[in-house]
Amino acid sequence: MRGAVAPPSLFLPLFLVLSSLSLVSSASGKQDQVYIVYLGGHAGAKVEEAILEDHHALLRSVKGSEEEARASLLYSYKHTLNGFAAILSREEATELSERSEVVSAFRSEGRWAPHTTRSWQFLGFEEGLKGPDGSDWLPSLDKSSGDVIVGVLDSGIWPESKSFSDEGLGPVPARWKGVCQSGQSFSSSSCNRKIIGARYYLKAYEAHYKALNTTYAFRSPRDHDGHGTHTASTVAGRTVPGVSALGGFAAGTASGGAPLARLAVYKVCWPIPGPNPNIENTCFEADMLAAMDDAVGDGVDVMSVSIGSSGAPMRFEDDGIAVGALHAARRGVVVSCSGGNSGPKPATVSNLAPWMLTVGASSIDRAFDSPIKLGNGVGIMGQTVTPFQLPGNKPYPMVYAADAVVPGTPANVSNQCLPNSLSADKVRGKIVVCLRGSGLRVGKGLEVKRAGGAAILLGNPPASGSEVPVDAHILPGTAVSAADAKTILGYINSSSSPTAVLVPSRTVMDVRPSPVMAQFSSRGPNVLEPNILKPDITAPGLNILAAWSEASSPTKLDGDHRVVQYNIMSGTSMSCPHVSAAVLLLKAAHPDWSAAAIRSAIMTTATTNNAEGGPIMNGDGSVGGPMDYGSGHIRPNHALDPGLVYDASYEDYLLFACASAGSQLDRSVPCPARPPPPYQLNHPSVAVHGLNGTVTVRRTVTNVGSGEARYAVAVAEPAGVSVKVSPRRLRFARAGEKKVFTIRMEARATGTSNGGVVRGQFVAGSYAWSDGVHVVRSPIVVLVA
Repeated sequence: MRGAVAPPSLFLPLFLVLSSLSLVSSASGKQDQVYIVYLGGHAGAKVEEAILEDHHALLRSVKGSEEEARASLLYSYKHTLNGFAAILSREEATELSERSEVVSAFRSEGRWAPHTTRSWQFLGFEEGLKGPDGSDWLPSLDKSSGDVIVGVLDSGIWPESKSFSDEGLGPVPARWKGVCQSGQSFSSSSCNRKIIGARYYLKAYEAHYKALNTTYAFRSPRDHDGHGTHTASTVAGRTVPGVSALGGFAAGTASGGAPLARLAVYKVCWPIPGPNPNIENTCFEADMLAAMDDAVGDGVDVMSVSIGSSGAPMRFEDDGIAVGALHAARRGVVVSCSGGNSGPKPATVSNLAPWMLTVGASSIDRAFDSPIKLGNGVGIMGQTVTPFQLPGNKPYPMVYAADAVVPGTPANVSNQCLPNSLSADKVRGKIVVCLRGSGLRVGKGLEVKRAGGAAILLGNPPASGSEVPVDAHILPGTAVSAADAKTILGYINSSSSPTAVLVPSRTVMDVRPSPVMAQFSSRGPNVLEPNILKPDITAPGLNILAAWSEASSPTKLDGDHRVVQYNIMSGTSMSCPHVSAAVLLLKAAHPDWSAAAIRSAIMTTATTNNAEGGPIMNGDGSVGGPMDYGSGHIRPNHALDPGLVYDASYEDYLLFACASAGSQLDRSVPCPARPPPPYQLNHPSVAVHGLNGTVTVRRTVTNVGSGEARYAVAVAEPAGVSVKVSPRRLRFARAGEKKVFTIRMEARATGTSNGGVVRGQFVAGSYAWSDGVHVVRSPIVVLVA
């Protein structure tokens, strides 16, 4: 379906978009850009026409005429949040930002991008369907409470995938208000009782890049990239037996975590024009905010957003996803976001607001073993899912990429097999050892093939440790850990004619230890507000099998023409929909719970232990901690019955924002003169940045158990910090009852028997309430000033 002609129904909307683009071009001397003008929440119950007129009036005040005001408006946000996106000059945006009713006016930028089976069994589900007692996780679909709906913001969907079959599903929930938007190679019949809605948004994208090149993306909800199809099927794909990745890897039954839930698709990510349009996508805030506003108005219960910022974090009022998630939470919609793939460096996590769930990535217990036999007799275990094999099961000569580059290749990247860097005379017919670093992993394989190499052996850099993402390379090959890469290079340097045999690979289950934190997973602390711990949770995100777009290929490289229905991907983009699915299950079981209560249930029931009972480790072999995984690894079974929850309201979040950065996120709710410190937000984790003397943190828990309950607290103190919880016992007479307790923290003097204070470093501990059945655990992270 590549390059299909857009149907006539698209011509009028396209004309309107092009009219807006001409406005940008004609005013290029003024450097007009797309700005989001955020006005806070809606006051009262204005009809949509009145809201739109308010937005036009604001634009008229700076544009000077009704005609210019209407031509400049791209989106009017009118369901949950109050605001609009428009083409403005810097001066016009500044003038609007100074108006008393305007919270903020900020540029809509393309700094957002996607953060790119067995995983559900690993989490304790039987193919995503059954609970511990053998019953369905989702209530029977003849009950309206079971018809939960997830909105997926991503690159679209491939609706023909078996993962999106509506066989056996009942009617679309009566409360659903969404649409199935037609477009290029996508009609209303592309939706069904599974995909109940689909929309696409690209006004801000086209205002920046001009008209979409439909060679690389469908002007419709149809997915050309594959990322959106993968995330949608991970969260809510149907149970499909007998599937596998290319080459038969990861064979088995594919299923999303909530296979009976309904899907609503919001396409907001599009290819970046340039040398790699198949690889690089971008998502503009104005488009995403329009999608989030529509999703809540349409009736979704959960939003799954595997998207994050690639730049420095913005203030909450200038962050489109944070603004959209805040108003979604006000309506009870949980927003689950990926934390980013910039680890293991500290302070790299994105999506930092406390009213959203921020997800890190970890491994599952599956591997794709690819034995390597070096010429000196040493055996090494690689990992691969490439279907290609070297013929003959015999030794092949090996060469290190740095010893086989063409003249002029920069020395600092000579070992990384970047495009056009290898000498054909030096690599022809050989196994080429490349190191990860700059460039795409699959792109390195493409370079080896271009130069005539027989296979690629891809080594980890030290920072990636033993974590090995797998790829469906376009030639034989495998990947190895940093330690094994060092062993291989040592052998090459010691031999005049190094060789290796690459043995065919196979899928292996029950790998130990697991889970392990992915090295690529972005780490805390939260640089925007260090008194809120991020990430919140971790979930499977390494080598995950899910549905794929048949307009793409396993590698998405221009030279790769293979078509697959399922593909293996890694990233926090893959872990986010795992958490989104768990949220769906909680929504179905507890439809009256707030977004904060559901987030609390997921966080306080997480585990910090691996399947063997030891601590969760990082990919480099170090012991993980809250800055790596937040509260821990998700346990959906336990989250269904958490015992206690930490609840928070829209007003609580507004008060938090006042304290965090002096931000008044809603003009109708003024900030107090002295708001409580940010760490006083009733959050399921505790973080105190700059402890100086003594700090007392207040928390409130709500009993969501069956009735009377008695809880006692256990504390694991951070090194050098005294932690006293008062009272130490909580007694509840009924479900729904609330209890308040305090946590007093004080830095110990240096030289005490329990260890002195560690200044300038984050130290971690925890406290946990238990009634003998439930364990309600919260991490504590402290930085002593």
